[in-house]
Formats: sequence, C-alpha cells, structure tokens
Amino acid sequence: MKKVLFWIIAIVITLSSAIYQRMTGPTHPYRGSVEISGTEISYRLIRSFPRPMDAPVRVVVEDQEITGYFMFKRYPSHDDWSTKPLVRSDEHLIAYIPQQPAAGKIMYQIVLEKGDEKVKLSEEPIVIRFRNDVPAWAMIPHILLMFMAMLLSSRTGLAALAGHKTYKLALWTLLTFVLGGLVFGPIIQKYAFGDWWTGWPFGTDLTDNKTAFALIFWIIAFVKARQNHHHRTWVIVASIVLFLIYLIPHSMFGSEIDWTQEQLP
Repeated sequence: MKKVLFWIIAIVITLSSAIYQRMTGPTHPYRGSVEISGTEISYRLIRSFPRPMDAPVRVVVEDQEITGYFMFKRYPSHDDWSTKPLVRSDEHLIAYIPQQPAAGKIMYQIVLEKGDEKVKLSEEPIVIRFRNDVPAWAMIPHILLMFMAMLLSSRTGLAALAGHKTYKLALWTLLTFVLGGLVFGPIIQKYAFGDWWTGWPFGTDLTDNKTAFALIFWIIAFVKARQNHHHRTWVIVASIVLFLIYLIPHSMFGSEIDWTQEQLP
C-alpha cells in the first residue's frame, strides 16, 4: 500500500512541475484581454513558430469597425521599428510576423484602433522565436522519457526518505534521463535550431545546462546507490535538484541569432 501511495505522490509531483514549467516558459503563448469602445477582446500571442512561413497571430475581433496594426523588429538588433496593418479575415484580425532563420527572433506589438481610440494588446512587446520543424519520432520519445525521468526521480527520492532500496530506481532514473536529455534532447536541438548542443561551454542555453547539471548529481547518486542499495543522502539530493531544475522555465536563454553583430553597410 505504501508503494502505491509513493507512486501517486510521485505522479502528482511530476505533473505539477511539468505544468508549471510549460505555463511559465518563454515559448508559451502570452494571453490576456483588453477593452476598446466597450468591447472586451481576449487574445493569445504566440511566442514560437515553425518555419518556413510567416507566423500568423490571430485575434478574434468581431466588430468590423475595429482595425489595427502591428510593429515589429528583429531581436536583439539595432533595427528601427517597422509597421504593417492587420489583415481582416472574417472575425479575425491577423498579424503576419515575417519569418526568420531558425533561432531568429522578432519582437512585435499589436495595436487595435477604433476611431480615435487605440489600445495595445500587451504592455511590453512580445518576442517570438522561429524554429525548424521537429519530427514526431524525436519529439515524442523525448517528452515521454523526460516525463518518466522526473517521475522515477521523485519515486526514488521518496524511497530514499522511507529507507527503502534505491539502486534499481536510481538506475532507471539515470537511464531515462540520459536517453531523454542527452540522446533525444540534442537530436531535437539539431532539427529545431541546427546545433547539437548550445549549453556550456558553447552557449548559454539553460535547458542544456540544467540537463548537464542534474545529470552530474544523478551519476553520483547512482554510484552511491550501487555501492549501498539503501543509500539515501545523494539520492535525496539528486531528486531535489532535478525537481528544482524542472521548475526553471523551459527554453530560457535558448538558441538565438544575435542581430546586433551584423556588419552595418
């Protein structure tokens, strides 16, 4: 009965951390609502889009008298702001964000107007990153394996707290984490942005760096659990480290093209 309870707790911990990470990441759509001329308009502004096409940002605006425009420029860059009108399509006003190379970013802001009244959909400009499409055969195993790694890590930590054997659970945690983070993770990175690894020492991608950081702790925990199947300290520490790392928003400081380094004519 206690083992079943531990699995339930581990599942709750895993689902909670996964949802939190997903909802707080820089690629998660920015949502909100504004009011113009007494009409409330809800919006969903995308922050990630697969190439090769312009990114359509759609806002439901049924009032045909409401129009608008969007401002945009590459990010980070020294570009001036460009402005284009929103395109009306039935009940939608659409901003077509110009596509960029993989890892290229655009900063944009949408403004609605009716008569003399204007309203911005977001106080600060939204940053969208373009990527190449990732095949399902790589993405699905990556997601499942990383989910399993967190689940097994939580379950192993609970076993250690209860004084149970931890070796087999630690082994499966390490295997799933290596496969999900160090095998399928770089494959996805290569497909999406053209590089296998953009963490230390080649870049600042927080996803890659936190994967490597957590892996160090789980290697030590596994070695200790192999020497002593009831080892607790390093297993507990490794499970806490992985949990805290999962609370860091996904894709923070990820791949991006620095347009400020362009040679000006």
